[in-house]
Amino acid sequence: QVQLVESGGGLVQPGGSLRLSCTASGSIFSIDAMGWYRQAPGKQRELVAVITSYGSTKTADSVKGRFTISRDNAKNTVYLQMNSLKPEDTAVYYCNAVLRNSRRWDEPGPYWGQGTQVTVSS
Repeated sequence: QVQLVESGGGLVQPGGSLRLSCTASGSIFSIDAMGWYRQAPGKQRELVAVITSYGSTKTADSVKGRFTISRDNAKNTVYLQMNSLKPEDTAVYYCNAVLRNSRRWDEPGPYWGQGTQVTVSS
C-alpha cells in the first residue's frame, strides 16, 4: 500500500504562483512515476504532469511553460510549481502514484491523494 499526502493548495489571484507538494509513504519501493491530475467542477479528471523516478516528464499542453513538475526521490516527494495561474486552472489537484509493473507510466496508477483545492480568482 502507498499513502499520498498533498499540501500547498489555496486561493491565489490570476498571474500568481503556488507550489504543491505530495509525499509518499508505505511501499515506496513499488513506485515508478508520480504525477498530478486535476478535476474542475463538471469536468473529467485530467493529467497535469507526471515524472518518473529517473526524471522523464510529461506535461499537459494547457500548462506547458507555466507549470513545472519535479521530484526529490530521497524525500519521496513530488512538487508542482505553478506560475502565471489562470482562472481556468481552478480545480482540485490530486497526486497519483504509478507502480513499477505498470504498462504505461503516463497513465494514472492505483494510488491517489485526498486532493487539494486550487482556486484562481481576483
